Amino acid sequence: MCFSATASFVAGTALSVAGVATLKKVNIKKERAFAAIPLLFGVQQIIEGTVWLSFQYGLPFLNQIATYSFVIFAYVLWPILIPFSIGFMEPDIHRKKILFLFQFIGSATGLYLLYFILTHPISSLIVNESIAYTAPIKYGVLLVASYVLATCISCLFSSYRIINMLGIIATLSLTIAYYFYTASYESVWCFFAAILSGMVYLYFKRD
Repeated sequence: MCFSATASFVAGTALSVAGVATLKKVNIKKERAFAAIPLLFGVQQIIEGTVWLSFQYGLPFLNQIATYSFVIFAYVLWPILIPFSIGFMEPDIHRKKILFLFQFIGSATGLYLLYFILTHPISSLIVNESIAYTAPIKYGVLLVASYVLATCISCLFSSYRIINMLGIIATLSLTIAYYFYTASYESVWCFFAAILSGMVYLYFKRD
């Protein structure tokens, strides 16, 4: 994240613990994907902590592995997983049909980005005490819009209020991250989103 390796490792460890606790509360199979979100964000933050360490100790090979691992989480996993995880547990048939559209958008976005990750060089660098990930990806504005639709706006169509709130706050945090940390907003927003994923635990705790 934008602060340090310590911030990433602390956040990653805390979220991993919360993620395991969340998964233990799952009683319905179709809720497992949604319940796994905090744990997966925890893993992603630990990976970014490794990116920081690769700079600190001058380990280019480790940097490459950690960088590619991070962007696969950020660019591929989230736009696909989030709308599907919400759709799996949506009880309202009409909302489920709407969420299917977001699942299509998320899958198309994630697979398109995966293609670029696998066929183009990806790098990371420190910019203003933040980690910026660079990739020669085309159609930037359209991709960002599709990404936001899949990861944030899809939450607004859930029947569950806490998921609606998660979507609203995630959208606001993305806007703030982009405004203040334009060069490294992916890293900063993923950190914000990781912390917000703790709200997933509250969804299961309500029972």
